[in-house]
Amino acid sequence: MEEPLPIRKIIHVDMDAFYASVEQLDNPQLQDKPLAVGGSGRRGVISAASYEARKFGVRSAMSGALAIKLCPELIFVPPRFERYSEISKLVRQVFYEFTDLVEPLSLDEAYLDVTENKKGNPSATLIAQEIRAKIKEKTGLNASAGISINKFIAKVASDINKPNGQKTINPEEVLDFLETLDVKKFYGVGKVMKEKMYRHGIYTGKDLKSKSVEYLEEHFGKSGAYYFKIVRGIQHSKVSPNSIRKSLAAERTFNENISSEVFMLERLEDIASEVERRLKKSKVAGKTVTLKIKYSDFTLQTRSRTLPIYISSKELLLENVKELLFQEKMKDSVRLLGISVSNLNNEKRKKKAPSEEKTIEVQLKLDF
Repeated sequence: MEEPLPIRKIIHVDMDAFYASVEQLDNPQLQDKPLAVGGSGRRGVISAASYEARKFGVRSAMSGALAIKLCPELIFVPPRFERYSEISKLVRQVFYEFTDLVEPLSLDEAYLDVTENKKGNPSATLIAQEIRAKIKEKTGLNASAGISINKFIAKVASDINKPNGQKTINPEEVLDFLETLDVKKFYGVGKVMKEKMYRHGIYTGKDLKSKSVEYLEEHFGKSGAYYFKIVRGIQHSKVSPNSIRKSLAAERTFNENISSEVFMLERLEDIASEVERRLKKSKVAGKTVTLKIKYSDFTLQTRSRTLPIYISSKELLLENVKELLFQEKMKDSVRLLGISVSNLNNEKRKKKAPSEEKTIEVQLKLDF
């Protein structure tokens, strides 16, 4: 009989309404007010919303025009990414007081593996409380946390008691917790996949767990095996402090829709310059170039091509993007264009994980 896999103690820390909270912190007059970062123009898009704004249904990625309809008192402020980055560095300094196994996902969230930690504290729950208190002390901002045996469950848990709270899913609670979870909460289940699962009578983790791996692969393709494992608590993705960047991109949303391909090329030249700058800063090049097009009706289209060589220069990017642009006729006027480069020369072969057929049905009772 195989030994059960060791149980890791993973914390997912997520800053509460980060960009908006920073703006309220720096300007006390904005405290307790419905606030949106970005999105003030007619074509603007919101980057973040305060909890006061969220009560009205205002959300990130929403158009400013819709947000103001939902919340006429909404206050817009321009983003200040240098300031957000400055505070993010302070938050990460707190993380490193406890462990070097920190995997940032963005400026405002990260995974921490505290199975073995610098404080010698066996309780991940208590460590999460201490981390949140230190973040508050150093930055004046609130953070929420989720604690469990793997990254997936910890991330789901961090949303449960937001804002300014935390939730621990103990090892012996994991399977029951996953059974009660709505499938839309499972990583990889977007709007389209959720609707497809609902059509198959799969609404909760329990419904998902009742299906065989063969059934899931037949109806949901390659993702079927992933869903089969994740609902049983099987995930071996480690907290990786040196995550490899998989792509670099830049995009622009326009004040007015563009229908002329000549104007599009002018905008793409600026975007290509920005992508070149980011590639050089990261000291990488890529083989796959993708053109992103968002039309005036908000439908999204991507066109890609993979080259035999790595490229990073603006000239070569534009040359390939131009061919992608003229690959087929535009179906409508365009409100956004973007360029991304992937298949980068920093990618390494992933090591095969240990057998993923092991389950967590039997767990040691640990101080979580």
